[in-house]
Amino acid sequence: MATLKVYLLLFTAFFLSGLMQLSMAQGAAAAPATRVIDAKAIDQAIAYLLMFAALFVTYFSH
Repeated sequence: MATLKVYLLLFTAFFLSGLMQLSMAQGAAAAPATRVIDAKAIDQAIAYLLMFAALFVTYFSH
């Protein structure tokens, strides 16, 4: 059971790092010289984090 949690944690870390790299690449392609805060991207990131938190709460409560 402990090894399953370790694998789940590693998978999650790699998955989130991939999402971060993807969002950074899109931001660099859109505006290489300026840093513009995209409200839609922030809202989407918050939604992903909330869904991820709900997944963990559901997983650990069972």
